[in-house]
Amino acid sequence: MARRLYRLPFPLSVDKLTLTPIFLLVPAMVVSLVLLRLNQHYASPTLAIVNRWIRWAVLAGGMAHFVAYFGWSERPLAVLFVVFLIGWFLIESMYHWLAIHAMSVSPLPLFPRFSLNRGGDEWPVQARFLRLRDQIRAAGFKHVQALRAEVMNGLYVRSSFYHSADGCTRLQVTFLPQPMGNLTVCLHLSTHTADGRRVVTDNHHLPFAGFYPEHWWVERRPLCRSLPRLLARHRDRLAQAASTPVPWTTEPLDDVNAQQSELEHLNTQLGFLLPSPEHEERGRISSEGRYRVWKEMLSLNYLGRPARYE
Repeated sequence: MARRLYRLPFPLSVDKLTLTPIFLLVPAMVVSLVLLRLNQHYASPTLAIVNRWIRWAVLAGGMAHFVAYFGWSERPLAVLFVVFLIGWFLIESMYHWLAIHAMSVSPLPLFPRFSLNRGGDEWPVQARFLRLRDQIRAAGFKHVQALRAEVMNGLYVRSSFYHSADGCTRLQVTFLPQPMGNLTVCLHLSTHTADGRRVVTDNHHLPFAGFYPEHWWVERRPLCRSLPRLLARHRDRLAQAASTPVPWTTEPLDDVNAQQSELEHLNTQLGFLLPSPEHEERGRISSEGRYRVWKEMLSLNYLGRPARYE
């Protein structure tokens, strides 16, 4: 009896390398799903960046393969792949631009004000956060204050503040809510020096793209998720500053709200934010500011570093 032949959904021409996209795309899709699942628990910027690159390549490769297979274009597969890479970049850019516009016209505070957190819920009970708290204690930091800021109805950003043993370095540990109820943590180290500078080292991975005061010396390292490494980098920068650190004299609540006010005023003066009378008609972020945020979002999402500006 003759065997019945089944036609596969893709050609079996090894010479034309038409099997190659399938053998590459399917494992890549599996890896992307695994990374997505892992990142729902760890909320790691590094995992998110790797997954974005894989997803970009999978979408472009899949579309190029199907267009070539169904004969919709006679262009080489490599050319189609590049075209769909560019297409996905444009689509994602449009999505980010619309998101920035929505944020600009929404009532969400760009520089939220903090208040004392007396609820005792500033530190989530998860193993990775408890390990971080042990590292903070091992580094000699002492708890000073717990704050929170409301960004939406019932949705809070929570921060805990610590001082180093000499009182010169302040550590801000901020817990940010993520989709699907997850949390991510950001670390912010700051020290005042005798010559009036404010040395800041943090690992925030959310776009800021605004302007800092001239006396702020800021370095952002979004991919550095380790407190010991971030603290070592901060101490190296203090040594490079060649100025004596001075102890903190202000309470975290007063200082952080003063920071927010100073940043908001400065960025309005320099054109990143629009004046209050124009908010209702044009939103809060200027066109130049939106471009800077868009550029920084792409840089953080795919390169893991803040954008550079002239």
